Amino acid sequence: MNVAVLGAGSWGTALAATLVKNACRVTIWARDPHLAEQMNVQHENPRYLAGAQLPTELSATTELEHALSGADVVIFAVPSASMRDVVERSQAHIVGHPILCHAVKGFDPKSYSTMTDLILEYHADAAKRVCVIAGPSHAEEVVTGLPTTIVAAAYSRLTAETVQDLFMNRVLRVYTNPDVKGAELGGALKNIIALGVGIADGLGFGDNAKAALMTRGLTEIARLGLKLGASVLTFAGLSGVGDLIVTCTSRHSRNYQTGKLLGQGKSLDEALKVVGMAVEGVNTTRIAVALADTHAIEMPIAQALYAVLFDGKPPRTAVEDLMTRARIHEIEEVASEQISASWD
Repeated sequence: MNVAVLGAGSWGTALAATLVKNACRVTIWARDPHLAEQMNVQHENPRYLAGAQLPTELSATTELEHALSGADVVIFAVPSASMRDVVERSQAHIVGHPILCHAVKGFDPKSYSTMTDLILEYHADAAKRVCVIAGPSHAEEVVTGLPTTIVAAAYSRLTAETVQDLFMNRVLRVYTNPDVKGAELGGALKNIIALGVGIADGLGFGDNAKAALMTRGLTEIARLGLKLGASVLTFAGLSGVGDLIVTCTSRHSRNYQTGKLLGQGKSLDEALKVVGMAVEGVNTTRIAVALADTHAIEMPIAQALYAVLFDGKPPRTAVEDLMTRARIHEIEEVASEQISASWD
């Protein structure tokens, strides 16, 4: 297959390298001519995946039209804040009926749309051809061939299984799932909780606090997800609890790193400058709180993080306020709200 990967960050590069190893013809689009040259000549991406050797067959370009020419599959792998611009710019160059995948874990900052809904704004006839790539998958490990499992979520079984076959190999196992909304929301919302876990570590709290944040954070993710049309079962899978665990515990996690710096006393601007790459959880926190308000959903962890990120609330005070909330039951009546997802 001919595959176009739009976005030469860490995740886009790792996906492209994997597909080349799986005998696909892959062209990756990069904005920066110097980065594209480094990938073509040195077969490296020193900015985003320093030290990783890329397949010599991987071709990089700065021309969208060239990247998309003859593509059977298009994979969007850019930050969520850039997604609308890239989808809009690429629309005229997507010919025929390719599968349109995305591997973006966030929301459109203007419309609050998921990435699939954003793609369908520009490709209204593509519902059966869209697919979400999600799950616990740090690019730094995927590109070096460490065992990883991900999910291909699509409205069409054929599309999901095509993407599954495209990526499967001896070190990358792919599961399919019909719950597109759940896969997207799990991947986006877990970044909020990773910020919180990082803050807890930065403040010097222990494993008990991390476990509490992750567990109650998953409750918040499921609570909002169900209201937005996802299945509760998806949040118990790879794109839910699986992605939550890896993002909250890994040294590769930008969201965790950013939170830890905040807990250590740095401002948001200072923390983002240190991390040096897109930190999706910041924008996602803002959007999740807005969605929670719109749908009358309680998300106390997300709301506490919003206060830290945007209102200047000291992290320690935010944690104290969370701990002293009014008492409630742990188990909620969510089963009755579950929305079953099914293949077309």
